[in-house]
Amino acid sequence: MKRTLILSIVVFLTIFVSACSQEKASDSDGKEDVEKEVESAENSKDVELENETESIEVDKGLLNVEVTLPNSFFEGEDMDSIKAQAKEDGIKDVIQNDDGTITYVMSKSKHKEMMDEIKDSILMTVEDYKNNGDFPSIKDVLHNDSFSEFTLVVDQENYENSFDSFAQLGLGMSGMYYQLFNGVDPQSYDVTIFVKNDTSGDVFKTVVYPDALDETE
Repeated sequence: MKRTLILSIVVFLTIFVSACSQEKASDSDGKEDVEKEVESAENSKDVELENETESIEVDKGLLNVEVTLPNSFFEGEDMDSIKAQAKEDGIKDVIQNDDGTITYVMSKSKHKEMMDEIKDSILMTVEDYKNNGDFPSIKDVLHNDSFSEFTLVVDQENYENSFDSFAQLGLGMSGMYYQLFNGVDPQSYDVTIFVKNDTSGDVFKTVVYPDALDETE
């Protein structure tokens, strides 16, 4: 159950990021100018790169960003398909580590683009939860800048007698995805969801992801 939920969210977000990347590719020449500047900056480092693997070892963290994801995110997928999708999304390289984790290597500009897209997606989700009427018991959604904590302010009685608690799953998964792409250790990332009574201000429920996913298995 845990891995299925993770995979479905990742597939959705990967498609979303890929679609946004294709959209941006048709934007004005301003984007191309930025890419040329990044290319020029890389060349000015006078780093002789014989292949993609070497680029990971040379000036690590200066030109590239590495993002490592747990192997549970890729269950049922083979490395060829993972690499093909990554290449399509503008990722420089994909490395399968000895512990089964997968490391994506990308330029700093690509990483920033992806982080901006994930952030915008989470903020849109937050606004939807508050305003679109699908979760009527939810009165407000608060969060910190890193999306490692969310607070659902709810009508407690209605919340506990509805399916509105599914909202916490969406926030938890999105927050975990943001954490991982923001460089948090894949062995120690977490997202905490507080559920607060809108009248009393008391927190009556706390859920921590990914631990909460283990409980659903």
